[in-house]
Amino acid sequence: MKRWHDRNLRVGLTLLALIAFSLPAVAGEPAPDDQWAFAVRPYLWLPSITGTLKYDVPSGGGGGANVDLSSYVLQNLSFALMLSAEARKGDWGVLTDVVYLDIESDDSRVKSVDFTGPGGRIEISASANLDTKATLSGILWELAGTWTAARSGNSSLDLLGGVRLLNIKAETDWQLSAEVVPPGGSGQTFALWDGIVGVRGRIGLGESRWAIPYYLDVGAGGSALTCQGVAGIEYRFHWGDLQLAYRYLYYDMKEDKLLQGVSFYGPALGLNFRF
Repeated sequence: MKRWHDRNLRVGLTLLALIAFSLPAVAGEPAPDDQWAFAVRPYLWLPSITGTLKYDVPSGGGGGANVDLSSYVLQNLSFALMLSAEARKGDWGVLTDVVYLDIESDDSRVKSVDFTGPGGRIEISASANLDTKATLSGILWELAGTWTAARSGNSSLDLLGGVRLLNIKAETDWQLSAEVVPPGGSGQTFALWDGIVGVRGRIGLGESRWAIPYYLDVGAGGSALTCQGVAGIEYRFHWGDLQLAYRYLYYDMKEDKLLQGVSFYGPALGLNFRF
């Protein structure tokens, strides 16, 4: 796991460097506007979800099941709410983003099991067709302050820092022919507060209204590690922006959680209203 962390940290730093060097420095230039400006963006994010469920044996041992929900997100999406908002004055700003998801799958796939119990180690491949009911519901909320470090034409680079909350309820009814239970019984509700730092902005495509928006952050605290990346394409109107992007969010949980490593990834479509 440490090797994975080091590799992704190097990739993240490389991306930050490429973004920074792709924009000309504008240090010392005055803020373009001393009035407050606001933006509200309702959007739809259709994430696939993969994760690892941790199971324990009361008499000792333990194990993990790699659960793939990616094929079932759309047809089992009970409810979703996604909204972001921003307020800016000059080079300073504050942004918030909230996502609520309620997903339930009656036939989620357990791809593989590596289980160690009193009788020894048991390995079960995906061909065993282990079906389980899995439910994920909760809120993802982010609040951050921003500062514009560089701006030129249609391009910009903002530095950001803040907090992210993942309040999620995870449940499963997976059973093995042994006394095996996830931490806390059949389900667990937990809230993770993480501090985050990152960059965001856009790279303008010449003098046109087209641009490439980007966002990258990394953090820790309630989780061992969390990181998020967004990139896409947007078209700017005089009243707002239409944006199509791909969003990836990863959490490396701590040992006492039913959910261990979990990833949310997929396309997002949003309409940004400026006023």
